[in-house]
Amino acid sequence: MRARAFGGGGPAVPVVGQGTWDVPTSGAARDDAVRALREGIELGMVHVDTAEMYGNGRAEEVVGEAIAGLPRERLFLVSKVLPENATFEGTQRACERSLRRMGTDYLDCYLLHWRGAHPLEGTMRALERLVDDGKIRSLGVSNFDVADLEEAAGLVRSHPIACNQVLYNLTERGIERRVLPYCARNGIALVGYSPFGQGGFPSPASAGGRALAAIAARHDDGPYAVALAFLVRLAGTFAIPKAARPAHVRENARGAALTLAERDLADLEAAFPLPATDGPLATA
Repeated sequence: MRARAFGGGGPAVPVVGQGTWDVPTSGAARDDAVRALREGIELGMVHVDTAEMYGNGRAEEVVGEAIAGLPRERLFLVSKVLPENATFEGTQRACERSLRRMGTDYLDCYLLHWRGAHPLEGTMRALERLVDDGKIRSLGVSNFDVADLEEAAGLVRSHPIACNQVLYNLTERGIERRVLPYCARNGIALVGYSPFGQGGFPSPASAGGRALAAIAARHDDGPYAVALAFLVRLAGTFAIPKAARPAHVRENARGAALTLAERDLADLEAAFPLPATDGPLATA
C-alpha cells in the first residue's frame, strides 16, 4: 500500500488509514466493526485513529480488540485527549487510560483533539513529556488553524508537531488554501477526517455524484476509492475513513493504490471547486 513520511522525518505511514468516530461499540455491529478494522489492517491500512471521546473510551476498546495478538511494530496507532482533560497532569493521565483501553504500551502519535480552556503551554509540555517517557512516539494536534499551529509550534522545545488532523473531504476543501500549505512547509502531516463528508456522500443523482461515477467507471473502481485518491493526491496528506463493514474497507484500501489521471483531477476540481476566499477552519 502506498505510504509516505508522517511529518518531517517521521515513519512511512499508509496514505489511507482507518477512523473510528461513531464506530459501533456493542452487539453484533461491534463485532462487525472489529472484523472490519482487522481486515483493514490485513490490507495494509495499519494507521488506526481513535480518541477518548469516541464512545466515552469504548472505541479505543474496540481498537484494542481488533489489534490483539498483532505485531505492535506493524501498527500506527493514534488517539486524542479531550480539551477538558488537557492540563499538564490531565493529558498524561488521559494517555495512560487510552493505553490501557487499547492494550498497548505506546501510541505512535497522540493529539490534542481541539483547543479548549486550558492553556496550550501545559498541554504541549505534557505531550513532550509523554514522548520523553516513551508513552508516545510523536505528538500532534487536531482542528488547528494556522494561528493555532504557529502558537503550538512556538511552545514545543524538543519534539516537533508531527500531525494536524482536520476535516477534509470533497465538499470541504478550504484547508487547501492556507492550512495545508503551512503544514507542507513545516513538515506536518495533514490527516483528513470525515473524508466522505459528515452530511452524506454525494448522491449518485448530484453533479458531484455523476462525476465520481464517471471517473470510477474509467478505473473500474468505486466512487469512495476515487474520493480517497483525490484527497491523498498531495504530498503530506493522509485520510482516515471509517468503515464498519468489510466491503467498505476493501474499497477504501483500493483508494490508496488508485492514481487519478489529469482528466480525472480536472473533472473533480470542476465538480467540487476550491473555495474562492479564505474562511474559518471547518470542523463539522
